[in-house]
Amino acid sequence: MTTTNTPSPVLAALAEAVLQPGFKGTTLPEWVRRRLGTGLGGIALYSRNLVQKSQISALTAAIRAENPDALIALDEEGGDVTRLEAFTGSSRPGNLALGAADDPALTRVVAEGIGRDLAAAGINLNYAPVVDIDSDLDNPVVGTRSFGADPALVARHTAAWVTGLQSAGVAGCAKHFPGHGATAVDSHDELPTITCSAEELAATALLPYRAAIAAGVRAVMTGHLLVPAYDASSPATTSHRLMIGLLREELGFDGLIVTDGIEMPAVSLRYGLGGTAVRALAAGADAICVGGENATPGVVGLIRNAIVAAVADGTLPEERLAEAADRVRALARWAATRPPAPTTPVPEATDAAWLAARRALRVTVNQQLTAIGPPHVVELDAPTNLAVDPATPWGLATPLAALLPGTTSVRLADPGVGELAEAADAGGDRLLVVVARTAYRHAWVPAATDLLLARRPDAVVVELGVPGKERPGAVHVATSGGSTLCCQVAAESIAELITGVT
Repeated sequence: MTTTNTPSPVLAALAEAVLQPGFKGTTLPEWVRRRLGTGLGGIALYSRNLVQKSQISALTAAIRAENPDALIALDEEGGDVTRLEAFTGSSRPGNLALGAADDPALTRVVAEGIGRDLAAAGINLNYAPVVDIDSDLDNPVVGTRSFGADPALVARHTAAWVTGLQSAGVAGCAKHFPGHGATAVDSHDELPTITCSAEELAATALLPYRAAIAAGVRAVMTGHLLVPAYDASSPATTSHRLMIGLLREELGFDGLIVTDGIEMPAVSLRYGLGGTAVRALAAGADAICVGGENATPGVVGLIRNAIVAAVADGTLPEERLAEAADRVRALARWAATRPPAPTTPVPEATDAAWLAARRALRVTVNQQLTAIGPPHVVELDAPTNLAVDPATPWGLATPLAALLPGTTSVRLADPGVGELAEAADAGGDRLLVVVARTAYRHAWVPAATDLLLARRPDAVVVELGVPGKERPGAVHVATSGGSTLCCQVAAESIAELITGVT
């Protein structure tokens, strides 16, 4: 064990190896370049780093020039949470739409397409898929990122997604262990508590992890979740019982365990950034993700120094740190030895994405439409969870206008009665299309929809998020996702309805 005040180069390199920080900007900062040269094991990229294909490839090449063995990661889930397509919207359906289509062969091909895109961009670790189960409809962070509410369905699509992604040579990372679905709290804001018993978890949330492990998933991401059935005092990210006792020993996972972003208040408010990193490593984590806007040179240095100090004072055994660094390097070797997959898009992947989005579409006709011609669109803009980039476009106005020139639109956020009346009347006698995302989660959205329907009962209502129990409107269209592709497919369906009116 190292006991001197000045850490040995070996110990410092071990501490660097387990870190996966983000950074600001579209070129490699000098401080990141220096740390990569001294052993930084990974980088987490976000949409703020990714502008266009040539820039992304240049960035990943610059990272690899400093450390050829670096893991370069991001969370490209497809659907609502996309990084490569953050500024255009995803050209793929997300998990909920894939689950609604329920064809694992399509899911596998869609995931392989994502893997090919990542491989072409120089990325070798994807913080995906989300394998949480939509067991609590009030969940503010999972929603369309989940394959669905049925554990068996989620498990079979998890296996297909992992298989497809990793066939392209990109490591998958099942998240958020042991399952973020059964909570109405967002761990980006505070610490959720999972009240399920161990038996309930085994029958629900853990099934997709068993499927992912059987499919050979290379990494698992911990959730910042308190799970009293296993550990009443420590969140999963810092719980030896959950990471070693459950994930390693009971489920048999031997790959990389990476934390969710340790800057999230669910853990950072309890332990601080350095304290969270040390506790996570001591409990069994192998890699520390430092995301958000917090990954600055000073913060990353603070975390590195906290890890070194913990080894020096015996809080963190050096053998445990070395084991974690070895797992990081083992995953890098796995990625480096994968046969290169074709990096050009293939028609099958595009066709599978479109077909899955189309099959996921649920159209409920409550009364026949009579309006013809270009519609008027009212989009109700409610907040999304923090995983969705606010710059990512959504909505029906743009694709409908492309299909039906003359379409008009307005986007409203928590409008008053007068504003809603004005919006409803703005289209005259033309068809009114009301668009929302997971409407039931925001009280003002269904209230606004009811007011619009009271004025225009012949309106079409489109739900781009998790469908609620009600299917209001003359026609109700549910997409199970707000990606550009899902919106395009919904627009095509509405255009077909309009042009089919007699």
